Amino acid sequence: MKHFAAILWLSLCSATAAAQAPAAHANLFAIGRARQLDTYLSPLEYRGTQLTYINETERPLTLLASRVQFQSTLQLDFSTSKPASDKATFLGGNIGYAATWHYRFLGTPTGTLPHDSRSRFTLMAGPQLTTDIGGLYNTRNGNNPAQAYLSANLAASVVAGYTFRLRRMPVSLREQLDVPLIGAMFTPAYGQSYYEIFALESSDHNIRAIHPFNAPSLTNRLTLDLPLRHATMRLGYIIDVRQSDVNSLRRHSYAHALMIGWLRYINIVPPQRYATAK
Repeated sequence: MKHFAAILWLSLCSATAAAQAPAAHANLFAIGRARQLDTYLSPLEYRGTQLTYINETERPLTLLASRVQFQSTLQLDFSTSKPASDKATFLGGNIGYAATWHYRFLGTPTGTLPHDSRSRFTLMAGPQLTTDIGGLYNTRNGNNPAQAYLSANLAASVVAGYTFRLRRMPVSLREQLDVPLIGAMFTPAYGQSYYEIFALESSDHNIRAIHPFNAPSLTNRLTLDLPLRHATMRLGYIIDVRQSDVNSLRRHSYAHALMIGWLRYINIVPPQRYATAK
C-alpha cells in the first residue's frame, strides 16, 4: 500500500511539477491597523490592530511549455478593535486559503535569475480559487454576540515584478493584486438568530451569491526580496479589503500592515531521479 501511494504521488508530481526549477517557500508575519463593521453585531465601526501570518509556496508547472506557475497561500488573521466610545471590543479571526495558477507572459520562472534586460520584468495573470472561514465576537452583546464567516470565491490574480541588482545582489520587487469575481457566502438574514438557523432549522436565504457589485473586495501585496547568505529576507506591505452588503447586513474589514519574513528556494527532485536514488 505504501509503494502504491508513493507511485501515485510521484505520478502526480511528474504531471505537474517542472523537473529542475526550484519552489519558493515564504513565511511572513504582519502587524497593522484594521477598521471593522458588521451591522449584525453593531451599527458602529470598530478600529484596532490586526496580526497576520502568511505561508506561501510557489512553483513552476510543466503546463503550456512551463509558463504556468502554481501558488499556494495560507493566511491566518487575528484582530482586536474598539469603537470610539471604547465600551466594547471586537475579537476576530480568519483562516484563508488560495490556490492560484499564474500564466507567465514576461520573465523567468520562480527561483531563476534574469538572463537579459527584458527578462528582468515579470508579468503574470491567472485564475484563483479562495476559501475563508472565520468569525467576529462582540464582548458587549448578550444576544447574538458572534458572527460566523464562510465563503468561497473564484478570483482574478495579476502579478508584476522587476529584478535589479543592488551592490551585486539580485533584488526582486513584486506586486500581486487579487480580486474576487464570483462566489458564495454564508450569512444570516436581518434579525435572524443562529438559534433559528441551526436549532429550529429555519433557513432564510442564508447561502448567497457574491460578486463585485454586492461584495467588492481585493488583496494587494507589495514585496521586496533581499538575498542573504542562506535565505532571502522578504519585506512587504499588504492591503486587505473585504466587504459585503447582503441580506440587509453590511460588513467590511479594511486592513493594512507591514510584513517581514523569509524566503527559501527548494529544489524539486524529479521522479526519475528519486526512483534511481531509491
